[in-house]
Amino acid sequence: MIVAFAVALGVTLGLVLQPTVPLDLQPYLPIAVVAALDALFGGIRAWLDRIFDDKVFVVSFVGNVLVAGLIVFVGDKLGVGGELSTAIVVVLGIRIFANAAAIRRHFFRA
Repeated sequence: MIVAFAVALGVTLGLVLQPTVPLDLQPYLPIAVVAALDALFGGIRAWLDRIFDDKVFVVSFVGNVLVAGLIVFVGDKLGVGGELSTAIVVVLGIRIFANAAAIRRHFFRA
């Protein structure tokens, strides 16, 4: 319940305050969002499987965002940032859809 309240509060604050992202950080924002969604769907799946651990979730959430951002940063420095961004989206997208499928199977038994 606390998590749902925190998400609702965060979305509301984002809509009301409309923060801007500095130009230097804009390439990293979509990757951070995808990495955060991966952790979120993994957390939901773990909760449904009754193996959720809040410490694991927080470390996964922060770790996914930092590692994905670091990979894109290194890719930018090497001149292949776009290619590595695509690779991260593909890999994390596969994980998101795998977790979404597990969540769907849990609810619909199909």
